[in-house]
Amino acid sequence: MATLPAAEIRRAVRRGLEEDLPQGDATTASVFSSSVPARAEIIAQQPLVVAGIAPAVQTFLMVDPSLRLSVSKHDGDRATSGEVLLGVEGDGRSILQAERVALNFLQHLSGIATLTQRFCRAVRGYPASILDTRKTLPGWRALQKWAVSLGGGINHRQSLSDGILIKDNHLALLRRNRRPVERACRLAHAHRSSSLPIIVEVESLSEVRQALAGKPDIILLDNMAPDMVRRAVALIKKQALVEVSGGITLKNVRAMAAAGADRISIGALTHSAPAATVSLVMTLARPSRRRRA
Repeated sequence: MATLPAAEIRRAVRRGLEEDLPQGDATTASVFSSSVPARAEIIAQQPLVVAGIAPAVQTFLMVDPSLRLSVSKHDGDRATSGEVLLGVEGDGRSILQAERVALNFLQHLSGIATLTQRFCRAVRGYPASILDTRKTLPGWRALQKWAVSLGGGINHRQSLSDGILIKDNHLALLRRNRRPVERACRLAHAHRSSSLPIIVEVESLSEVRQALAGKPDIILLDNMAPDMVRRAVALIKKQALVEVSGGITLKNVRAMAAAGADRISIGALTHSAPAATVSLVMTLARPSRRRRA
């Protein structure tokens, strides 16, 4: 499971609060002139894989370090509808100021983790791994990829520096070569300065043959139907790992795994995951009773 550095959490929380509280909370300030003792619970409204507790906690504490938090579910836990994820107690004004940013983290990241888990379950019984892509929100990549790992997925490249992935637009600039896929792979072998994996994207069996001649580590079959994937796998004969991508859905992912894919990369995990339904319910805190002497 990937870890999320504390510095990444603080950076994301700070940016979120700067965006939401540039000059304070006008509504809360106009309604409450003094502290309001309150309690709040963040509750799951659907079954989900929990992701975002760490940044949610940091959000409340960055707004008001005196808030008291009780964590009922940790990142990576499963929760059912109605279960409490996090409790907060203290000044209600501070809870209101942190509410939206904290919920944004939990809803978005839990949505990614939950969708990833569904894909992982869909290919259960096959050796295929579910991977994410670089199709992430600017500034949120570490958070989104962390959520994928919490759901059971594997992180693909974190950045362009982490691997050699030759895609269609790279090949478009090599079309003057008679065998551009093979040529690109050979150039990659000649120029890589470390053990970075070489991955090449292909769209036909003819390009698969070119790729095999170039000896990449991974051949990425782009937008192929399961029958075509099966034929490509038979052609590759374990000379390279097989990755499939493009148009992968919960309806066809198992067929892709059955066709022999080693890796299935899915952009929708991060760019199209529906937000999980999570709510914050707040009540007045009961005043403490002092015992008579």
